[in-house]
Amino acid sequence: MSFDGLFTKAMVDELARTLKGGRINKVHQPYKNEVILTIRANGVNQKLLFSAHPSYARVQLTNEAYENPSEPPMFCMLLRKHIEGYILEDIYQVENDRMIIFEIKGRNEIGDVSYKQLIIEIMGRHSNIVLVDKTRNIILDSVKHVSFAVNSHRAILPGQPYIYPPEQNKQNPFLAVEDDVLRKIDFNSGKLDRQIVEHFAGTSPLFAKEVIFRSGIANRTTVPQTFIQMIQRIQIGELSPAIMSTGNKEVFYLFPLAHIKGEVKSFSTLSEMLDRFYFGKAERDRVKQQGNDIERLIINEKEKNEKKIEKLESTLREAEKADQLQRFGELLTANLYAAKKGMKEIEVIDYYDEMGGKVAIPLDPRKTPSENAQKYFSKYQKAKNSVSIVIEQIEKAREEVIYFENLLQQVQSASPKDIQEIREELVEGGYIRDRQRRNAKKISKAKPILDHYFSSDGTEIIVGKNNKQNDYLTNKLAARDEIWLHTKDIPGSHVVIRSKEPSEGTINEAAKLAAYFSKARNSSSVPVDFTKVRYVKKPSGAKPGFVIYDNQQTVYVTPEEEMVLKLKK
Repeated sequence: MSFDGLFTKAMVDELARTLKGGRINKVHQPYKNEVILTIRANGVNQKLLFSAHPSYARVQLTNEAYENPSEPPMFCMLLRKHIEGYILEDIYQVENDRMIIFEIKGRNEIGDVSYKQLIIEIMGRHSNIVLVDKTRNIILDSVKHVSFAVNSHRAILPGQPYIYPPEQNKQNPFLAVEDDVLRKIDFNSGKLDRQIVEHFAGTSPLFAKEVIFRSGIANRTTVPQTFIQMIQRIQIGELSPAIMSTGNKEVFYLFPLAHIKGEVKSFSTLSEMLDRFYFGKAERDRVKQQGNDIERLIINEKEKNEKKIEKLESTLREAEKADQLQRFGELLTANLYAAKKGMKEIEVIDYYDEMGGKVAIPLDPRKTPSENAQKYFSKYQKAKNSVSIVIEQIEKAREEVIYFENLLQQVQSASPKDIQEIREELVEGGYIRDRQRRNAKKISKAKPILDHYFSSDGTEIIVGKNNKQNDYLTNKLAARDEIWLHTKDIPGSHVVIRSKEPSEGTINEAAKLAAYFSKARNSSSVPVDFTKVRYVKKPSGAKPGFVIYDNQQTVYVTPEEEMVLKLKK
């Protein structure tokens, strides 16, 4: 738990320094559990993010761009009514808990002074954002409604009085001295880190493990000293926000944690660190929720075509035995005098065999010898005619597999807006029923929204994240002599450099973008082809996003998330 009570205290200090006294100019709610306030403070517009996401709940300043819905949710409309134009008078933490209260003052529609409280409760899946009329202590609304049936202690519903969560009756670590630590911890019971969490408010297992690790030989002298030293460091704001990476796991905290071995990335502010840590995480989670049905459909269609290829290849192998069917028919015709109705098999001399050996020909006992021979000739003709059809069907099925492999990669690196465009494409392709077509028609005429990046020398680079975007970027937007890139023989995005003669550095950075937004995101030495747009062609009748190209050169790059972030900014 990185966002513990101690982290909350430090975040409140950061927000108070930056936002206190600012005016709330705009309110947006880009997603169900996220609210963004644009606050004008100290001559600068700041974006304040509140998130009640079950896994990524937090409060922070953000520089990230968020897509807003065409119709704002009801909670967003209510916030606009009650706090837009109001002044943010104070920001403070409740006790040492993961609760922050934003005191807001302004004038209501009839000109009277009005006091509101915007309360963020960071409590995992129980996280919430609550707007309270301070004068009456009445809840005006919240992101999540909680009834007494769910929580017997309090209800979070419009019209209900706001009640704080139950107290945990733990000691405030900022008021503790070494003797308090000695009294709370039983050194004979072991599990000292757990005892710290149990007795001191706002401490997390992450912080407690660091205290024990830094204590060296944990005893009655070292543990209290280390605990107080670390608490004092947080209290005076001696911070060095850092992300620790070990394997595939990342952890953030107020300062580097010595007990976590791995790469350490430092940041100047807590908000900057959180922007980096949550880059793509919450978005991928939303994509997973919104695109779960699409991903399942794509996987099913891909597997269905793979099974179809197996059956067709089996049919093709049978068809390739057509010569043997013709051979049986001719040998049986030559030996009709020796065959009789009712026979299940006849053995004849195989005059096709240079050694003059014999061959056994299976017969249908219900048919005459002549009918059996005719049956073999009929099967031969049918098999011969089917070969070209089967080969054509195999080729189409393979194209479908490649198409769905591309779509699968696009879903895995998509943003919520990209998912809607992929859904529309599947509707247009007939893979989703007409019942769902009405929903997709709403955006069918909208131009795809592309992602824009800028290389180190300022050259614009555009990335398509799905087939609709790829088609629009390559076939309509890009100029003929601009540079086009794509991973070699790997599903991925179309990338265009808006320059006719980009520098080698720009080509390398664009190639890294192409590799990052491909199936090879986690690979190294990824081959990326680049050529002029004029050499990229879409075959007639080809699937969305499919192109052929020539006159290409190839570079090998290793994708880097840090570089993607840098180019985006």
